Amino acid sequence: MVRVAVAGAGTFGRNHLRVFRELEAAGQPVALVASVEPDPARAAQAAEKYAIPVFSSVEELLRAGLGVEAASVAVPTVAHHQVAASLLEAGLDLLVEKPIAATLEEADALIALAARRNRILQAGHLERFNPAVLAIEPQLRRPMFFEAHRLSVFTPRALDVDVVLDLMIHDLDIVLCFARSGVREVRAVGLPILSPRVDIANARVEFESGCVANFTASRVSTERVRKLRFFEPRQYVSIDYARRDLLVIRLDGSVPPEIAAALAAGTFDPHSLGGLGAMGSSGPGPGLSFAKPPVIPGEPLRLEIESFLESVRTRRPPRVTAAQGRDVLALALAIQAAMAAHAERAGLRDFFSPGA
Repeated sequence: MVRVAVAGAGTFGRNHLRVFRELEAAGQPVALVASVEPDPARAAQAAEKYAIPVFSSVEELLRAGLGVEAASVAVPTVAHHQVAASLLEAGLDLLVEKPIAATLEEADALIALAARRNRILQAGHLERFNPAVLAIEPQLRRPMFFEAHRLSVFTPRALDVDVVLDLMIHDLDIVLCFARSGVREVRAVGLPILSPRVDIANARVEFESGCVANFTASRVSTERVRKLRFFEPRQYVSIDYARRDLLVIRLDGSVPPEIAAALAAGTFDPHSLGGLGAMGSSGPGPGLSFAKPPVIPGEPLRLEIESFLESVRTRRPPRVTAAQGRDVLALALAIQAAMAAHAERAGLRDFFSPGA
């Protein structure tokens, strides 16, 4: 039985609380015993809903002597280091929501502390546990071109960070995992729209292997899009994160010119009726074969937390290590620096609020 707590009862924290309690109710060896939330209204709501003590600080939680062994850290990014360090020092295993920290120095300090205390430290990159990602990962060949789109409507959630650390970071993590190569060059542009921080961004990343990835992220869209497309030798893979759907198109011979052009440009969308219609209602056109690898259904957050608890019990390294979380943060910060340099070159400072 693993006794767990959740630090943070906001948008993300509430979901962690829910999943831990669902696992407990399902008979899994885990017990949700406490939460930490300084906001009185959110604290009262969590205490009532889950019948657990909710403390205003980590120090109060630790003084209570509840025997907590592991915790999720779902506080604002700026507080990740402070909260996680206190919990690691107390001997807890941690799942820390993305990004693992606000700076590389803070990430390095947490990694070193977890190693000294022999604690599990898992970075909370949710899309690694998306069933579509889990299905395609064992079949990867050599991805050489990625096109990622992650668009959301505007909400006041997570405005303590820009769209790169809020949304794009999910795709950065997946591409780093799939590309398996160091970063060679980063180019990026971003602008604030409805908040003081960058709300829409585009980045182009070239890897040492020659692989190239284009990322677009927006939190001011009129629609919600979560898609990743990538090309391997004679193969095109399309992942729809929201639908947890996976489609593989293999190039077996001659391909119609219009489809070949769309594939090369990254504009072919096999999930749309238009994309499928281009090949006729009878099925794939000449030179193309479709495959829908089996995807085992599951909620990514539940799969992530189950994986974390398994690491806690077995002491095996987590599926998403703290070092991998640090690598993703490093790339995100490089994109932020490239956006700032572009804004300076293009004279876009008028778009930014002072101090943003």
